[in-house]
Amino acid sequence: LRFSFVVPVYNRPEETRELLGSLSRQEFADPFEVVIVEDGSRVTSEAVVGEYQDRLQIAYYKKENTGPGDSRNYGMKKALGTYFILVDSDCILPPDYLGEVSGALSKGYLDCFGGPDDAHPSFNALQKAISFTMTSVLTTGGIRGKKIVRDFQPRSFNMGLSREAFEASGGFGNIHPGEDPDLSLRLKKLGFSLGFIPGARVYHKRRIDFPSFFRQVHKFGLTRPILNRWHPGSSRIS
Repeated sequence: LRFSFVVPVYNRPEETRELLGSLSRQEFADPFEVVIVEDGSRVTSEAVVGEYQDRLQIAYYKKENTGPGDSRNYGMKKALGTYFILVDSDCILPPDYLGEVSGALSKGYLDCFGGPDDAHPSFNALQKAISFTMTSVLTTGGIRGKKIVRDFQPRSFNMGLSREAFEASGGFGNIHPGEDPDLSLRLKKLGFSLGFIPGARVYHKRRIDFPSFFRQVHKFGLTRPILNRWHPGSSRIS
């Protein structure tokens, strides 16, 4: 396997620095690639990427703002790897992340995988509270990895995707939010294998306040009826 990390970035150079720092500390012997896609940012991460050019194999691209799903598609088309790993710019990866992914795929191959997100002990109280809200079985039914539900749907903040699955599906569709469950459901219909890798954990920082968090969850709610119409039978109570 040869991995390419694909990361869309929008006005978050400090997030990019933390993510690249965690990628530079991966305890993984084989080479891997990092593809940063600047999605029309006013404050770019170009200088930050330059800081890590001698420590990581990085490809850096700038494009007009078209949203995270389209930017991930753009990055995967440019990537050199045979297997893409999609993470958000506000994620921090533990040193054993790639080793866990590689070992799990060697034992039981998946065309698309998801992993859990969690709060790092260094996060502030608000970040930990929002992390709990987004991952608790009581709130989201465990879809983000606290307790695995039937027919797990990987989410794009921490998702692996084979090149074959990307090319067959066309990647993410023209919807946001909701582009990741839409892709997962389309991949399942196409016959690709999807699953959960418990060891592929990321620390999801979520630099947001309560008003922006409310707007995000509100958008999720507005998207769900659309997904239910596109994919009949996919809805469930949680």
